[in-house]
Amino acid sequence: MNASPRPRLLAAGAATVTVVLWASAFVAIRSAGDAYSPGALALGRLLAGTLALGALCVVRRVGWPPRSAWRGIAISGVLWFGVYMVVLNWGEQEVDAGTAALVVNVGPLLIALLGSRLLGDPLPPRLLAGMAVSFAGAVTVGLSMSGGGGSSLLGVALCLLAAVAYAAGVVAQKPALGRASALQVTTFGCLVGTVVCLPFAGQLVHEVAAAPASATLNMVYLGVFPTALAFTTWAYALARTTAGRMGATTYAVPALVVLMSWLVLGEVPGPLTLAGGALCLAGVAVSRSRSRATARVVTGEPRPEAPARESA
Repeated sequence: MNASPRPRLLAAGAATVTVVLWASAFVAIRSAGDAYSPGALALGRLLAGTLALGALCVVRRVGWPPRSAWRGIAISGVLWFGVYMVVLNWGEQEVDAGTAALVVNVGPLLIALLGSRLLGDPLPPRLLAGMAVSFAGAVTVGLSMSGGGGSSLLGVALCLLAAVAYAAGVVAQKPALGRASALQVTTFGCLVGTVVCLPFAGQLVHEVAAAPASATLNMVYLGVFPTALAFTTWAYALARTTAGRMGATTYAVPALVVLMSWLVLGEVPGPLTLAGGALCLAGVAVSRSRSRATARVVTGEPRPEAPARESA
């Protein structure tokens, strides 16, 4: 009994690393996106991530995932590492930042619904209430940021497609984590995404030659930290909780983006933006809280009558 809090703390720490690094990605994308087209940026990011993860696998002597995990790895690799990254980069060029934030933050809601439908994940009232509060905060942040640039119907559709690809990729990844390690699932998912983005190789070669060093360094940063490291810590945490709760955790990202833009880019947030960020964090706190009766179910601990594989 005394050992049980440690895995929960490690999972919470992994989730925290993920959301902080994913928030930092928005700042890096803003810089790299001026020099790289959406597909080239996605491919460069994935190449850097695959190289970093591959080197780690060699050092740790990590082998190939079992065949039973490949279906989930392949689907998440195509949808989340491949389609999501390209489409999101493209969509953010067609809409202002506020609109993108509004549409993409439909993703965690879709994760909870798909996880409940396809994985049998519970939807406790605290999770639903916390997600509602966080989504209201994301809407507030988005509205406060809107109007800084033009928005198109194509851009909104692309951001919505990105949210769907993200949600489907997460739900597909969850069962694979019951059969392979977080490092295996992330490494080979990133490799699949890289293969999907290979048609942009010509653009990447052409744009690397003309891009400033700062943009290329930001692209490499995106691959090593928000991709290689953050996707691995995400997978580690996802293996130890439900898809819905992990999706709800990502609602902390808009609040952190506001803070990082303030500190790094000097973009001073207005009162409405700050209020929205506070709502996002409050909703995450509610969604991550557990009643004593549901703690075992929400954390994914195996029930006595259920096989342990169901909780992975």
